[in-house]
Amino acid sequence: MSAAAALPPRFQDWFAARGWAARPHQLEMLAKAREGKSALLIAPTGGGKTLAGFLPSLVELSERPPRNTPAGIHTLYISPLKALAVDVERNLMTPIREMGLKVVAESRTGDTGESRKARQRTRPPDILLTTPEQLALFCAWEGAREYFADLSCVIIDEAHAIWPSKRGDLLALHLARLQQFAPNLRRVGLSATVDDPGLVRRWLGSGGEDSVDLVLGSGGAPPVVEVLVSGGRVPWAGHTAEHAMAEVYEIIKGAQTALIFVNTRFQAEFAFQKLWELNDEGLPIALHHGSLSAEQRRKVESAMTRGELRAVVCTSTLDMGIDWGDVDLVIQLAAPKGASRMVQRIGRANHRLDEPSRALFVPASRFEMLEC
Repeated sequence: MSAAAALPPRFQDWFAARGWAARPHQLEMLAKAREGKSALLIAPTGGGKTLAGFLPSLVELSERPPRNTPAGIHTLYISPLKALAVDVERNLMTPIREMGLKVVAESRTGDTGESRKARQRTRPPDILLTTPEQLALFCAWEGAREYFADLSCVIIDEAHAIWPSKRGDLLALHLARLQQFAPNLRRVGLSATVDDPGLVRRWLGSGGEDSVDLVLGSGGAPPVVEVLVSGGRVPWAGHTAEHAMAEVYEIIKGAQTALIFVNTRFQAEFAFQKLWELNDEGLPIALHHGSLSAEQRRKVESAMTRGELRAVVCTSTLDMGIDWGDVDLVIQLAAPKGASRMVQRIGRANHRLDEPSRALFVPASRFEMLEC
């Protein structure tokens, strides 16, 4: 039997209807799951990494026999960002809906309404998408053991951004707690950039590095990256890139949708104000950072999903995984603080299968031109 034949006919038909073929790493993740093995998948942005993580769960849930009593959570997805959890929920509903799967997937973040949270406790979804902080609250709940007793898989997205921090240490404790509730639990890590896979596997596994298999995805299209050589006077110091704002605005006018990344909230507010002052055409330009209200952030995210915005000035709140197909350009104002962060941000553009990402670096000073 070929690797592709391991997919149930319904899934084979879904891939074929979209003109796709299941990637080798997607089929390998399915094989690992059927063997009951945990795995760390490292695959480039646009290579079907998220689908590879969820594919085994969707297949298992589609083959699950009917039950007289409601089942508990089958798969727990953990994201470092609230916006990413909500976005993945939206994208996950596409294959569920198109294949007619009887699978319930819901997100739960700090922005989720109390009525929905209460309902999720009494009627848990098959797939719950949440954050480390929400998981901590769940593990402290007296009903956690029964709630997670049927848990089959936990998926940790953007694992490289979580594990080397205090947040990662706390999450490791909560994963151990989940393993007590569900001894046969599989652990899955997803990432596009990992410097030392062995360290991440050791953190992810319940029995050390050897308890987590490594799966490598094939490379996608190489990104197209340019550095803006401003025609204005570039200062020797500074972090706002004010001298280049007029040029950035002209570039936005030629893009379908641009994500403009900065390193701090102050820079985000400053850049948004300067672009708005230049916005004689009235282009829909928005602002997104962690200090905005949950309602305001949701409005921006919804508008992006509907393709209503030409640009969003943002901080690290939109760094990871967000899948907005209309975004065709990423602009980084001032040098990024770390190469891995820049790789992550570049991947936000053309976040589609085998599409090259486009990015533009805008140095804020002459010294930053050397850094870029």
